[in-house]
Amino acid sequence: MSFDTLGLHAALTRAVADAGYTTPTEVQSRAIPAAIEGKDLMVSSSTGSGKTASFVLPALMRVLAARGDASKKRDKGAASGPRVLVLAPTRELALQVAKATVDYGRHVPGLRVATVLGGVPYGAQLKALRGPLDVLIATPGRLIDHMESGRAILANVELLVLDEADRMLDMGFIEPIHHIAAATPASRQTMMFSATFAGHVGRLAEELLREPQRIDVSSHTEAHADIEQRLHWADDLQHKNALLDHILTERSVEQALVFTSTQRDADWLADRLADMGHHVASLHGGHPQGRRTRVLQGLRSRQLKILVATDVAARGIDVPTISHVINYGLPMKAEDYVHRIGRTGRAGRAGLAVTLAERRDAHLVQRIQRFTTQRIPTTTIVGLEPKRPEPSAAPAARPASKRFGPRPGGRPGFKPAGKSFAKPGPRAR
Repeated sequence: MSFDTLGLHAALTRAVADAGYTTPTEVQSRAIPAAIEGKDLMVSSSTGSGKTASFVLPALMRVLAARGDASKKRDKGAASGPRVLVLAPTRELALQVAKATVDYGRHVPGLRVATVLGGVPYGAQLKALRGPLDVLIATPGRLIDHMESGRAILANVELLVLDEADRMLDMGFIEPIHHIAAATPASRQTMMFSATFAGHVGRLAEELLREPQRIDVSSHTEAHADIEQRLHWADDLQHKNALLDHILTERSVEQALVFTSTQRDADWLADRLADMGHHVASLHGGHPQGRRTRVLQGLRSRQLKILVATDVAARGIDVPTISHVINYGLPMKAEDYVHRIGRTGRAGRAGLAVTLAERRDAHLVQRIQRFTTQRIPTTTIVGLEPKRPEPSAAPAARPASKRFGPRPGGRPGFKPAGKSFAKPGPRAR
């Protein structure tokens, strides 16, 4: 199958070819034709499966149809507000969707794309919202702000896309999503993309979608053929830091994404690695958008070799040169492990996903392995072997106060990072 067989306009197949793609992925081949037909969709697809193009290309088909062509003339009058509205949980993911929309729409005449994101000045957003829009990509909170001020008009939305709906609900956006959807026409087409449609995500789908077609290519149990997974057991924090330091100095590290559990840990670890001479920065939801944009630009331009990030901040990062993903702090939700390791092994490259676990993390490791139905191979490094035996089973559930030990950031002497970039320099004395 090729993109030419999916029913796409020639302007879009040309742009896809310009981007270097010849064969659609499974989610693209299943979702795009159904979306072009106007069906509501519930789509589960794994990280790196090409899901963004699955809704961007059908969205651009709507834009082209509205432009009119020789065989189907339509009113070219400018409607207020966007024809297509995409909601995303984070600024990074929204910007990635916007970039894909511009890239795939490069041959669409006069394409108008705008983003409405938190953490950036209102001025440019207000200017973009004044005129007609083809595609608006937004985070729910900031869009609600513009709706309440009367600047965001959603009465002409023809297609509503919820990207990573499960993550938006995890972040508490259930009421904003309902409020936004209620401001769009009942006749709209709706597409939801989510790692799971169980529980509250499934209930939201029932409320917002009409006779949806279900497309499931998520396969969280897939083998991740391009990603080698390793598990290192650490005796304590000092041992875990020694393992991390060894891995980051290996010649095979092109760029590394290191995950922590908290914002404080991300800043603390980035400072520690900078003091050791690494080109490193932290990225988390507590940073202003300008700094976050500079950090991501530094990563893409390879000024940065290491990014220390939290789950929410790293959502949507698509940098093919990330060769290593390291779980320094384990995720509380097993599905986040799948999203994390999917940041490497992209665009046909091989990747390495390393998990550094202490004994108190055994129940989290077990949860991940049950979710993926795969055992993460245990590995040791010569000279850094653990002195304590490997946990044989997950410990019984314990109260949260006892389950987790002190965080690195909570140790005496902790000082939050205040850098835009942490650059190599002499160790502080």
